[in-house]
Amino acid sequence: MPTISSFYGILIRMFFNDHAPPHFHAEYGEYKAIIDIKTLSILSGALPRRAHDLVLDWAHNHQLELLEDWDLCMSKQQPKYIEPLK
Repeated sequence: MPTISSFYGILIRMFFNDHAPPHFHAEYGEYKAIIDIKTLSILSGALPRRAHDLVLDWAHNHQLELLEDWDLCMSKQQPKYIEPLK
């Protein structure tokens, strides 16, 4: 599963040829969540409040890039790195 970004101890990843809807995986320590790219809602899992807010801020700023990476992963191509939250 490629890591497409990381910031403040949070890893953002996508699987190749994963199931719909378009989503990404966020990991922070032992916490994991799957987040819908279009709605920015958590599909499963959970993150601590601060990590959740950081991930959503980052995803909001990079929604189009996330959708492009989703399309690359669905065609089994390496996704592009997305700038971390600063």
